[in-house]
Amino acid sequence: MKLQALTPPTPLFFFFFFTTLLFSPTESTQPPYACDSSQPSTSSYPFCKTTLPINQRVQDLVSRLTLDEKISQLVNSAPPIPRLGIPSYEWWSEALHGVADVGKGINLYGTISNATSFPQVILTAASFNEHLWYRIGQVIGTEARALYNAGQATGMTFWAPNINIFRDPRWGRGQETPGEDPLVVGKYAVSYVRGVQGDSFEGGKLKVGGRLQASACCKHFTAYDLDNWKSVTRFGFDARVSEQDLADTYQPPFKSCVQQGQASGIMCAYNRVNGVPSCADYNLLTKVARGQWDFHGYITSDCDAVSIIRDVQGYAKTPEDAVGDVLKAGMDVNCGSYLKDHTKSAVQQKKLDVSEIDRALHNLFSIRMRLGLFDGSPLEQPYGNIGPDQACSKEHQALALEAAQDGIVLLKNSGRLLPLPKSKAISLAVIGPNANASEALLGNYHGRPCKSITPLKALQGYAKYTNYEAGCDTVKCPQATIDKAVEAAKAADYVVLIMGLDQSQEREAHDRRHLGLPGKQQELISSVAKAAKKPVILVILSGGPVDITPAKYDKKIGGILWAGYPGEAGGIALAEIIFGDHNPGGRLPVTWYTQDYVKVPMTDMRMRPDTKTGYPGRTYRFYKGGNVYHFGFGLSYSNYIYEFASAIAQNKLYLNESSISPKVESSDSGHFRLIPDLSEEFCEKKKFPVRVAVKNHGEMVGKHPVLLFVGQKNPNNGSPMKQLVGFQSVILSAGERAELEFILNPCEHLSHANEGGLMVVEEGSYFLQVGDVEYPLDIIV
Repeated sequence: MKLQALTPPTPLFFFFFFTTLLFSPTESTQPPYACDSSQPSTSSYPFCKTTLPINQRVQDLVSRLTLDEKISQLVNSAPPIPRLGIPSYEWWSEALHGVADVGKGINLYGTISNATSFPQVILTAASFNEHLWYRIGQVIGTEARALYNAGQATGMTFWAPNINIFRDPRWGRGQETPGEDPLVVGKYAVSYVRGVQGDSFEGGKLKVGGRLQASACCKHFTAYDLDNWKSVTRFGFDARVSEQDLADTYQPPFKSCVQQGQASGIMCAYNRVNGVPSCADYNLLTKVARGQWDFHGYITSDCDAVSIIRDVQGYAKTPEDAVGDVLKAGMDVNCGSYLKDHTKSAVQQKKLDVSEIDRALHNLFSIRMRLGLFDGSPLEQPYGNIGPDQACSKEHQALALEAAQDGIVLLKNSGRLLPLPKSKAISLAVIGPNANASEALLGNYHGRPCKSITPLKALQGYAKYTNYEAGCDTVKCPQATIDKAVEAAKAADYVVLIMGLDQSQEREAHDRRHLGLPGKQQELISSVAKAAKKPVILVILSGGPVDITPAKYDKKIGGILWAGYPGEAGGIALAEIIFGDHNPGGRLPVTWYTQDYVKVPMTDMRMRPDTKTGYPGRTYRFYKGGNVYHFGFGLSYSNYIYEFASAIAQNKLYLNESSISPKVESSDSGHFRLIPDLSEEFCEKKKFPVRVAVKNHGEMVGKHPVLLFVGQKNPNNGSPMKQLVGFQSVILSAGERAELEFILNPCEHLSHANEGGLMVVEEGSYFLQVGDVEYPLDIIV
């Protein structure tokens, strides 16, 4: 979302850009709002009458605007309309994993100077805990409203969550997403949006068109997952995507975000999809989002995405054509100035009708009214009592710690090396460029955290003697002080290596070229492990997966932890896990591929493998190659045993009984049913419960995510090898057993897309899987 030049920005550009943002204090300590009851004219404006429906209020407001005033409101920094008492409004604010001052709408220099900084999304997703995600959204929405009430926000529309599929392990922005699985990404989107906007966890509290605590925005719509790979940038990339992959991979998270989460915003992406720029795609924005999904909200461009339609992609011949294309497609607001500069001439040249501008303004002002910004003083409205004490409250900081604890993944624990003994007499060597780097904990799109304790400082609290050696000046590690690190390792009882990546290696506008550790990190790890008295612990900070095959099989490396970018409390969470104050339960939300995966072009959007060309496919659902760690992998200090307590009687599911007699289709590989031919009532009747028993056979209490998969014995016609159909997190004491119930809808959970993009359920032999336990299931259509 950062405003990008069309040529790669220099570091100096970012310095001046962020300096400008950070040191632009808000003059007023009062929140900006329209319809001030102290102004005599207010009572005469129907758009100020809260007793009227929002549609009528917006219609009245838009009718009062001149053409110039209308055009001025079509950009992210919308100026005030003084004659109507309407203040300026900033559409661009960020809250990816905590309220941030990266966009223009939030100021963290005032009464409130910090906001809770949660783990980067990829690590939070590793908890596989919908309720945790919802609670994080709640905190973000609450702290956003606290900033607004304190006069430190000029907008309450936040451009998050990022719900693109983490398709390729090199993608620099994969860290911002909930991973590679459409079900997980969709459920994360729903939970986050409901929390931010003030809905209940189950949904339904916030009615369509209801009052918003803050506004969430699903981005980047759609099939956006490449930033800068070789000579291809996100600005010019044309993503060639099949109807099949759109239907069951790229689009489902957005559909869930809109239909179940009731998100009030969508951001269209930079790239083209099958030749058409996302922000100029009438089919995508109007027919699908508003028509098929019944989206009620605003659609914004990514920053400068309108200008590149002409300047980079050559899709539009003139600026006026570009403006006409996006507004007629259904876009409402432009991040940037392009619509401000060229909309009037587009109207004059009859390339755009004013009715399209009015339509966009109706969507925009509806959101501002839903936020309560046209109801008089917000301090006297719902959410008006949220004060500065809510930002960085103890409860919010405790949730940041919980999120980091529950997301960190234990990848290796040979000989039960971990947890380390809690004895103040032990000596500890802490080695690595990420050991004392507080910024590395935060990932991108972060604000100013409430507090931040590095892993080094947190670990020092557990050992009497701690020796620290960076080993490398930066994670790039062109040179390594291996001798000093080796000496520190030799002298210590235990060694913790904290290595990995940071934003110099993966970020927006910067995709990785390889999957290994940078520079001489691997040499440093191997040398230290060889010299240490006991097997060492390796901690990897990263957003994307890293090929750590040498460490996985090195007997001198006893424990491996992946900590993502764990946020402001990440250092504490790591130390607590390493020394056994918390039992790790996180599970990988992405496949960790081996280095040779870089042979696959990032530009190839296909999910399914192609045996004729050797294309291996993508993600655990379709990828047929080897990996370092598979999706869903994660160890614990406890051992969990599963069994299917109950499922379908006689292991058969009949989909051939219906009063409407849905048509049975057939192909060379067998019979199938088209889901569009099945009524909702039929699908509801065919739902069935699956009960899974899980027991903690360890000695520690643990929070454990249980993942339920469905697969076909002989997948064909592009069906996944297996796919996640449900997950639940359960807390079990040592020796405790619990039963979890999953309700499966065959139309939703047992289907996949055919080549035409229609969902089908095929006859055949399937299996349910939890861990290594399978339960056979035959489907008869």
